[in-house]
Amino acid sequence: MAGLGARSVLVTGANRGIGLELVRQLLSKPDSPQWIFACSREPEGERGQALRNLASKYPNLVMVKLDTTSSASIKAAAACVENHLKGSGLNLLINNAGILKAVTLDMVDEEDMINTYKTNVIGPLLVNQTFLPLLKRAAQGSSKKGLSCSRAAIINISSILGSMDFVPPSVVKPAISYRCSKAALNMC
Repeated sequence: MAGLGARSVLVTGANRGIGLELVRQLLSKPDSPQWIFACSREPEGERGQALRNLASKYPNLVMVKLDTTSSASIKAAAACVENHLKGSGLNLLINNAGILKAVTLDMVDEEDMINTYKTNVIGPLLVNQTFLPLLKRAAQGSSKKGLSCSRAAIINISSILGSMDFVPPSVVKPAISYRCSKAALNMC
């Protein structure tokens, strides 16, 4: 992430795994963003402890409650972020939140497929739509041209398991609802 140049970054699913490591990497940069918004469903819960520890050390880290399956939660998170940005806009949105359930084709049920799509596909879509005005504001306020994280960008974290080229080897990873949802996310 050298030379990212983003003034503000938002990461969904930031309480563990890839999201937490992205936050750590952003914080460790000498040119760390002025604001890093680390989002999770339960920042005050047990899974939010690592983020709370980081927030106590880094004043530019803001923990934001965000459940990507809830429109009300997404809107509340956007209002919180907008309040911190004070009109400057959001430079980079990283959609990382997701769920994976290891179920085979003969085991998957309608509820699992719907819940996985709601989190892994519809959630990022709604987050993108809700934060789009803040992203546009950042892009309009930038003197830079072209696409870049220093203007405004959206990154949707996918998986090789969502790749059409990787279907035959992925039989060893029978997460059918996850694989289908990541393929759909790749098209968003």
